Amino acid sequence: MSAFALPDLGEGLREAEIVAWHVAEGDHVVVDQPLVSVETEKAVVEIPSPRSGHVARLLARAGERVPVGALLLEFEEGPHAETGTVVGELAQSPAAIVPPRAKSPPTAKVRATPAVRARAHTLGIDLTEITPSGPDGTVTLADVETAASGPAERGQALRGARRSMATNIMRAGREVVPATLHDDADIEPWFTEGEDVTLRLIRAVIVACAVEPALNASFESAPLSLRANARIDLGLAVDSPDGLFVPVLRDIARSSAEDWRRQIDALKKGVSDRSLKPSELQNPTLTLSNFGTIGGQYAALVVLPPQVAILGVGRARDQAARTDAGVAMRRRLPLSLTFDHRAVTGGEAARFLRAVIADLEKPS
Repeated sequence: MSAFALPDLGEGLREAEIVAWHVAEGDHVVVDQPLVSVETEKAVVEIPSPRSGHVARLLARAGERVPVGALLLEFEEGPHAETGTVVGELAQSPAAIVPPRAKSPPTAKVRATPAVRARAHTLGIDLTEITPSGPDGTVTLADVETAASGPAERGQALRGARRSMATNIMRAGREVVPATLHDDADIEPWFTEGEDVTLRLIRAVIVACAVEPALNASFESAPLSLRANARIDLGLAVDSPDGLFVPVLRDIARSSAEDWRRQIDALKKGVSDRSLKPSELQNPTLTLSNFGTIGGQYAALVVLPPQVAILGVGRARDQAARTDAGVAMRRRLPLSLTFDHRAVTGGEAARFLRAVIADLEKPS
């Protein structure tokens, strides 16, 4: 027997969670055929086969978290793995083989897209127990949601994106000392229905970082060290049925508004179909959360270390204001700036927020 281990997927990731097997014991596979989908942080990644051969045993179950280097499956005796594959190694030593485990459910026989498998994994649904309604016996997303809507006798362990979100929030709760400033921007000079508010917000963040770069920094708790970031990698909070995702726009100060919109659309699509790479979700230097598109005006948001700030944007509203011509209705955009008070002073935060507002109040 020869064993195949979970490869190093890069980006400093140490473990992954098995989402779904695409093969079953006894199957014959070919080089680069998808073997298994795993979830790392908040991205679902398909791992291809490093060789052709017959699958003898699956050594990890769906839902199991395994470290890099852990054995995933065994191939029957055969030639060594073909060269040129991008992931995985073959361990030829019999001593490397782990004791047998119970046979994994044959989920590979279920017809379902990777997105449907990922959703079922998140909800803890066994695809083999669902009656498919799609063409050619395909399990659809609606089938999974219907199966999940039934009564549950006990709570289920968090998995995938929900688990990652919970872990990050707990870390923030342990480490960060948050403080929040609230204010409004008068966007009447340029706002119209259908206006791309997100692009104006990104521009305002760039301007504010130039005025007060302390908000675009990274703070490490253990050595109590603060590092200024030379570029702005802006995280965008995106809501999804699977939990909160924060894909990252890289080096926004060197891109155009057209580039921002193109990247935002691509990242949102990646969140929707769970096709984002781990690198697209890592290491933002500052985060923007436009929660007002759903509801709410002000919020005390969560700063995820090593970031030191997050800017929240609430639901715009019309409000009476005194003008030179008397009293008039003006469009107001509520803003909430939460910052880590260990690394950022109140003055620095106030200057940053003032610069954001000043830029937002300029005409287009």
